Amino acid sequence: MRGGNQRIPVPSASLPGAPPPWVSLPHAARMFSLADVRALCESLPAPGVPPDGLPGSKASAVLVAVFEEAGEARIIFTKRPDTLPNHQGDIVFPGGKFHLGVDETLHHTALREAEEEIGLATALVEIVAELESLPTVASRFVITPVVGLLDRRPDLVPHPREVASVFDVAVSELLDEVTYREERWVAGQSEMAMPFYE
Repeated sequence: MRGGNQRIPVPSASLPGAPPPWVSLPHAARMFSLADVRALCESLPAPGVPPDGLPGSKASAVLVAVFEEAGEARIIFTKRPDTLPNHQGDIVFPGGKFHLGVDETLHHTALREAEEEIGLATALVEIVAELESLPTVASRFVITPVVGLLDRRPDLVPHPREVASVFDVAVSELLDEVTYREERWVAGQSEMAMPFYE
């Protein structure tokens, strides 16, 4: 596994989830070029007001960096070291906390953090979309994903304290039934869908 093993806190009760919503699409329809990603991002509505999250939640942003190789769009991921205080060993997009006085916007946060974590020069990234923000529970962040396009595969240098590894995956691979599955996690009276990408 490119990302390596992860510790996933599976609850005592879980059920099989639904099939992926794209299950009926033929393989060819799951192949996306960089131009396809750009067009889809341009067609997105503006994101809504970010949720407040839990009390004490901090604003943060991640960069969904996309480049094309052999006609396919590929997304850059990182694996966090086990030594960090939050999200140890997780597979994530490069990103981090918004710093007042340093970052003008969450876009700046995503670009700054990507440069610090994986050496991705800001000048190489064209921001094309901001996606809906998501609150986390345990670490109390409100995460805003920012989509940035690159005109070629970048040369990346992971920061040794912040990134255990950096790798990329084709969008078509993320849309493969062998890669994707869903579980329904049951906790008390609540149940939620949890997607997994193997």
